[in-house]
Amino acid sequence: MAVNYSPPTPESLLPVPGIRLGTAAAHVKNWERDDVVLIEAAPGTVAAGVFTRNAFCAAPVTVSRRHLDEQHAQRLDFRALVINAGNANAGTGDEGLAATEATCVRAAQLANCAPAEVLAFSTGVIMEPLPVDRVVDGIGKALATLRDDGWFAAARAIMTTDTVPKAASRRIDVNGFPVTVTGIAKGSGMIHPDMATMLAFIATDAPIAAPVLAAMTREVANASFNRASVDGDTSTNDSLVIAATAKAGLASIVGRDDPRLALVRGAIEEVAVELAQAIVRDGEGATKFITIDVAGGRDVDECRRIAFAIAHSPLVKTAFFASDPNLGRIVCAIGNAAPPDLDSRAVSFRLDDVLVVDHGGRAASYTEEQGQRVMKGDEITIRVDLGRGDAHATVWTCDFSHDYVSINADYRS
Repeated sequence: MAVNYSPPTPESLLPVPGIRLGTAAAHVKNWERDDVVLIEAAPGTVAAGVFTRNAFCAAPVTVSRRHLDEQHAQRLDFRALVINAGNANAGTGDEGLAATEATCVRAAQLANCAPAEVLAFSTGVIMEPLPVDRVVDGIGKALATLRDDGWFAAARAIMTTDTVPKAASRRIDVNGFPVTVTGIAKGSGMIHPDMATMLAFIATDAPIAAPVLAAMTREVANASFNRASVDGDTSTNDSLVIAATAKAGLASIVGRDDPRLALVRGAIEEVAVELAQAIVRDGEGATKFITIDVAGGRDVDECRRIAFAIAHSPLVKTAFFASDPNLGRIVCAIGNAAPPDLDSRAVSFRLDDVLVVDHGGRAASYTEEQGQRVMKGDEITIRVDLGRGDAHATVWTCDFSHDYVSINADYRS
């Protein structure tokens, strides 16, 4: 089960005016559960997305990226989104692209819109042909279940190796108008920016102009999902979509300097961070949630590079699983990622409140018992100070357990 993560309840997820969600069992894989999601957006909705940089990106990523570009260029609406679990439709060539286009055409027929106003996403096994007839049939079945409070069912339907559904909501007041934000995500393994085997869909009823929403979506991704890593593998299918239905009653937010945007972005970012951390807490086989904060760097990129080096080290991750304070592994990870001009004598780090390394050497106050006390916890913070600047960066990761190997060895069986 996920580390210190309480899954949402259906009642905790707030409907977003202008959004309805339906699910169905299309049997994409041999699962006796819903595995197709149809999300319907009201006319006037705009959307923005951030996608994987994996050169082998999945067919739905290619198609959805193109459709979003068409929506922005032609001022089309975003009207529907389809997600299937159980098959990633990645590494499938032209056949996969045709399958995604067929999915969008079917959803467009049901939503009475143009195919370019539809986005489609897939998650699951890579390099297997998508059973498109099943997915298309599932879309029709999902149409019959559309409801504004369908967020929880949708979060469950997109799960693969996830052990819990992941979803979150916020409601804020903006100039006397209630504004709602709700989102769902899936992901458990193959998690690393940019972004992860991760799908996330967040909606708000705030009225945000498309160019403003696009810039904000990139910023939100960098503050949340691009700080999460389970195993250092970037997936072929990573996608984050944020939609704004403009049903809140506010005048449209058309400028980046509009003070209302900061309020809305704050709520959206809170939802995104909660979802990103939930993915790490539910990392395949995870038993510990680890925050890595690197400060004192010359720039953010330097701090991020060192933080991710610690997060990705199998030696560090397995030591945390064993609660073994073999902390030379962290020193090694820092050194491997550090630029040549970093003076190791300036570097210090702590485990929670325990000073381990003080200006390049083992702290005089440090004891093995202190290290083991911290390592036995299920929430641990590593604080590194590079001692040469004001920049900092924070990432989230988890340990590697025996179950991580078992889950991935058995995934296709």
